[in-house]
Amino acid sequence: MPAAMTYVLHYAPDNASLIVRLALDHAALPFEARLVDRAALAQASEAYRALNPNGLIPTLETPQGVLFETGAVLLWLADTHGGLGPAPDDVRRGNWLKWLFFTANTLHPGLRMMFYPEKYTGDDRRDQARLRRHLHTQITANLHALDAAAADWRLDTPTVLDFYIAGCLRWCAVYPDDADRSWFDLTTYPALHAICLHLETLPACAALQRAEGLGDTPFTAPRAPTPPQGSAT
Repeated sequence: MPAAMTYVLHYAPDNASLIVRLALDHAALPFEARLVDRAALAQASEAYRALNPNGLIPTLETPQGVLFETGAVLLWLADTHGGLGPAPDDVRRGNWLKWLFFTANTLHPGLRMMFYPEKYTGDDRRDQARLRRHLHTQITANLHALDAAAADWRLDTPTVLDFYIAGCLRWCAVYPDDADRSWFDLTTYPALHAICLHLETLPACAALQRAEGLGDTPFTAPRAPTPPQGSAT
């Protein structure tokens, strides 16, 4: 793709789009960020669903077409531009891929269920609480698995997998805003904690903090966002 070609990232603050934003900025890829106003339910609008029929965030417009699903967007960017993950002929590719898909298919969906239990249990608060307790156990196990395997999937430089995991870790500490978060302690996962500390030193992270109001320590000591525009929920 010509260097001058600009992507269009449809985003909402502190949504999964932040992971794609990190990747784009880290790779110095030009892009236009277009707000999806969640407060106005813009993600459910006819115009947005014409791009992403699932009504989820993020969506990335590219010269090759529209992309959605966070894991797919990240893998496409890594393969298209290089430097964001091991190349297809890299011997480390297999281990990296399996943990990228684990994050996309297991960890991230578990978080979504924890944030929106009513979508899976109905309105009974007791059922919601039971589901959340189960998910706390499941997500904790998932994070321990990622932490223990870090030597298999970490490269010398950050990849889209680092960005993806850091986003998930942030959300464990911030959402939902009325929930008990005593089950989560980032320092319990030393390899993941080290990744978050390093990411916070990157220029791409500084750009993310400014764009989405995430504060000075968005991954190691996160707080609720105060975005300049839009809302996280």
